[in-house]
Amino acid sequence: MAITLAVDCMGGDHGPSVTLPAVLQFLRHDSDCAAILVGREEVLRPQLDALSAAGLGDRVSVRHASEVVGMDEAVASAMRGKKDSSMRVAIDLVKEGRAGAAVSAGNTGALMAISRFVLKTLPGIDRPAICSILPSQRGSTYVLDLGANVDCSPEHLLQFGIMGSALVSALEHKERPSVGLLNIGEEEIKGNDVVKRAAELLRATDLNFVGNVEGNDIFKGTADVVVCDGFVGNITLKASEGLAHMIGGALKQEFSRNILTKLAALAAMPVLKAFRQRFDPRRYNGASLLGLKGIVVKSHGSADQLAFWHALEKAAEEARQCLPETIAARMAAAATVPVPSA
Repeated sequence: MAITLAVDCMGGDHGPSVTLPAVLQFLRHDSDCAAILVGREEVLRPQLDALSAAGLGDRVSVRHASEVVGMDEAVASAMRGKKDSSMRVAIDLVKEGRAGAAVSAGNTGALMAISRFVLKTLPGIDRPAICSILPSQRGSTYVLDLGANVDCSPEHLLQFGIMGSALVSALEHKERPSVGLLNIGEEEIKGNDVVKRAAELLRATDLNFVGNVEGNDIFKGTADVVVCDGFVGNITLKASEGLAHMIGGALKQEFSRNILTKLAALAAMPVLKAFRQRFDPRRYNGASLLGLKGIVVKSHGSADQLAFWHALEKAAEEARQCLPETIAARMAAAATVPVPSA
């Protein structure tokens, strides 16, 4: 099945200088995909001609959008004042059925707000959630929510668990992914009232719920999906990014300390290269906005060409797997399960 991606080419820190070559590279790799490049045509056309889209034929087209949402722009301004922004037009194309998914590296708050306004939420979903991948000892762990919902009810956390499980089933082809609830301890008595109640609701479903997990379990790979509210999730994400940068910087400092450590670095180069590749954050780029009647993937704003390529890849796979329909079906099935009394 051919998949068309609507790409906000103007968003992010680098704009077309990254998004355009990434799209062309991706299309040459995946012959079943097409792309609608959304942005200011007078900017995109010259760069597209310079990059040479030879061989891609009608798989690449340009859709003019006269406005751009700034990375630090207020959500209200993006929503009300820029209805012809590249971000808004890309999402409109998904709404109209002309694209199977939208990808943007732009303002996260604006992207979530516009996506929710244009696409609406699926039946049974109160709030969309942001889900992304973190590396683990067993491969990777999907964590949600990562910042869209600061305050959550137990029912919201239940919905996140169902959506996360559906996402892993679609992308990793696991029939029953394991789901854990992020808490301050594994014991059932641990946590606040919201988390305790959420655990009860999750246990009552047919999800492969493994119970409470702690922060270190994310990187152990104890569960395929880890559920938390957006406040905790965003702090977890930023803390892990900071730790990764600190470790990388510390290794560089130690290996460059003197001639002996530089020689040691040379000898360790194959191991360091493999380590860097295994935990390269670019490989995990692309956060899914789950719970919408359409597919939207958020790339990191500072993404380079390789990182944006991975976001495109994720969006295409979600479209191939008809992710919104899968989530809707699972939510409908969950609605038939008796809810345990509080």
